[in-house]
Amino acid sequence: MKAILIQQPGQVSICEIEQPIRKKGEALLRLLYGGICGSDLGSYRGANAYVSYPRVPGHEFSAEIIEIDDNDKGLKPGMVVTCNPYFNCGTCYSCNRGLVNACTDNQTMGVQREGAFSEYITMPVERIYDGKGLDAKSLALIEPFCISYHGVSRADVKPGERVLVIGAGTIGVLAAVAAKAKGAEVTICDVAPEKLDYAYTTFGLDHKIENSSPEVFQESVAALTQGDGFDVAIEAVGLPQTFQNCIDAACFGGRVVLIGVSKKNLQDFFFTIIQKKELNIYGSRNAMKKDFEELIEIVRAGKVDLHKIVTNTYAWTDAPKAFAQFDQNAGSMLKVVLDFTAS
Repeated sequence: MKAILIQQPGQVSICEIEQPIRKKGEALLRLLYGGICGSDLGSYRGANAYVSYPRVPGHEFSAEIIEIDDNDKGLKPGMVVTCNPYFNCGTCYSCNRGLVNACTDNQTMGVQREGAFSEYITMPVERIYDGKGLDAKSLALIEPFCISYHGVSRADVKPGERVLVIGAGTIGVLAAVAAKAKGAEVTICDVAPEKLDYAYTTFGLDHKIENSSPEVFQESVAALTQGDGFDVAIEAVGLPQTFQNCIDAACFGGRVVLIGVSKKNLQDFFFTIIQKKELNIYGSRNAMKKDFEELIEIVRAGKVDLHKIVTNTYAWTDAPKAFAQFDQNAGSMLKVVLDFTAS
């Protein structure tokens, strides 16, 4: 079968690999749609902190069940599904406490292990979620929504709170949408004006900050919060300076959530500010089964139109062009989707 392969940074090709053989407890799936994640783009750029090469990318996807044994989940051939792509060991301290998303030996598809971007994949049955009638493109977007939703849940966002989300990429936008759904007053922030305006307008967010300089950022935060700072600041970029922005923008007693991933270090960090403000700082990694199940129901209920985050769709065989154009135009392209039903 054919698959997408990142040979090394900057080099994507369509190659021939062996079709997987289904084992007991697994299903054979045919890919329908896949989303190029920011981490996939990071792998393409050589900036992903966890990836090794060569690597089949992809962990945001929908698929059709081709073969599956009888199971207690009611999953059958022909059903359109999505999957949990974070493989945990099941034996470490985190797993034993139920924190499987924080497994010390986590292997995410497309990063530490081969990804989904091929014609067929196999998946353990317990990682497969019934799409409940959602269209295949929406189902491919459930996983990134889960990443954002999990981060917002870590912050325990409450109605009426002021929430700042730094990053108007897919994860940041969906974090803003999730916070808005919880009744928060949401401000979105980014350096790319086109992407920022799209997020602000399309999803009905309350405020926006174009982070064009430290002075503009500080003045905007002060103006929007009457000098108090935000109750919650969510970092969804993965850069030292945007994490610093969140620390600076959070109010005294506020919460900071780090979703973004980076290889870089924050230099000259005045860590006493954490004590001075009595900040609560949360890491947010991956997502849980309940995040997938809850969001499938939320999208089914029509509360969120995930199609709005898709700005570009390519036939999956055009993946080399899709990655290259996404790399060159990341400031204006939000979610890039690969159509595995097209050629």
